[in-house]
Amino acid sequence: MSSTTNTSQHHTSTIGAIGTPSRRNTELALLVFSVVIPVFAYVNVGLAIDDKVPTGLLSYGLGLGLIAGVGHVVVRKFAPYADPLLLPLATLLNGVGLVVIWRLDQSKRLQLRSTFVEAAPRQLLYSALGVALFVAVLVLLKDHRILQRYTYISMAGAIVLLVLPLVPGLGVDIFGARIWIKIPGLGTVQPGEFAKIALAIFFAGYLMVKRDALALASRRFMGLYLPRGRDLGPIIVVWIISILILVFETDLGTSLLFFGMFIIMLYVATERTSWIVFGLLMSAAGAVGVASFETHVQQRVEAWLDPMNEYLLSQKGVPGHTEQSMQALWAFGSGGTLGTGLGQGNSDLIGFAANSDFILATFGEELGLAGVMAILLLYGLIVERGVRTALAARDPFGKLLAIGLSGAFALQVFVVAGGVMGLIPLTGMTMPFLAYGGSSVIANWALIGILLRISDTARRPAPAPAPNPDAEMTQVVRP
Repeated sequence: MSSTTNTSQHHTSTIGAIGTPSRRNTELALLVFSVVIPVFAYVNVGLAIDDKVPTGLLSYGLGLGLIAGVGHVVVRKFAPYADPLLLPLATLLNGVGLVVIWRLDQSKRLQLRSTFVEAAPRQLLYSALGVALFVAVLVLLKDHRILQRYTYISMAGAIVLLVLPLVPGLGVDIFGARIWIKIPGLGTVQPGEFAKIALAIFFAGYLMVKRDALALASRRFMGLYLPRGRDLGPIIVVWIISILILVFETDLGTSLLFFGMFIIMLYVATERTSWIVFGLLMSAAGAVGVASFETHVQQRVEAWLDPMNEYLLSQKGVPGHTEQSMQALWAFGSGGTLGTGLGQGNSDLIGFAANSDFILATFGEELGLAGVMAILLLYGLIVERGVRTALAARDPFGKLLAIGLSGAFALQVFVVAGGVMGLIPLTGMTMPFLAYGGSSVIANWALIGILLRISDTARRPAPAPAPNPDAEMTQVVRP
């Protein structure tokens, strides 16, 4: 009996993980639109004001294009799998903000002021510095998890940044708020913009370690999980810090930003609704308590409750009253649905704060409700991509850090837009990327850089498994 031996060879094959595409070409295409749209807006403003194409068109277009190009090249090389929307969105907001700041620089009324200085060239310089910091973050920060090592160093750095405006001879009191420091040769800097990033790093590192104790050790009362007294320590400390900021620096916006960011991260870490309830109650109690004796906060609340009365009192020369809240509402009202057109509004009547605190009113008047909704949609997309990055992150520290940075960005947009529109009292903060302010634009470019680093790590394909050395050729013998 003979047998036929058939040999079939089976080799072990490795299947690499199927990762998401890099999307860098998509980012490049979106960046082209992010540069072209502000350039067309720049031409539109020049034609509306002087009936001719502005002479600075080439330098503005090249400057914005260089900023976008450098950012894209660095992302393509050092973060190839990063989110493709964050850089174009930030570039577009930065670009249209530069256009509106330049438009306000052309106002004859503002030029008559003795303190007038062209803000657009400085803002372009600040934007370049912001992109330089953005590049440094992507080049030097190879892995966002390295930041976890500096949890308590970040806390110490944030406290130092918050205390600097209170140092005699260094801090500067501007229009009732003491949130700036003066650096010779550089002007004023707002340390709180950088402190929010440092605090987000600290909160992420701290909550990653303590989240189980904060989430599980609690008692149920009336449908809510009440935290233990010892676990209330962190939230009480942050609450006290926010109150101290509000008292000593009379800065409502920064205190709301820090406390709100911590509550958001605490809720994400523990999934306990009770923390939100406690946070809102403590925030309301602190705000009411401070407003009862702090004059600066009282004035802002009065301007929010009755802006017309504040306007009339300011016109009569009564000190301590402002006309800006009412002027901002008039600007929104005169804009209607589609606006008066770029360069054809009168929001420059708001005065010195037209290009910073109240720049959204210029958009509301000259681009109308449609333009404001488009701007808020761009902000919403940045927050959405940040939250998506948090969901995709593979480590708890990255998740908390991404949600903290996204939450801080969203809160800043809310408190600024809400204050200008009359939904909440004015806070004195600046609209991210749009408003004039070096500290804000530089810090927010760094924030975008960290989010891109986290998203690159989250979306990067997992390496294919190494081949198994024990897999040998097998023989199947058949009779």
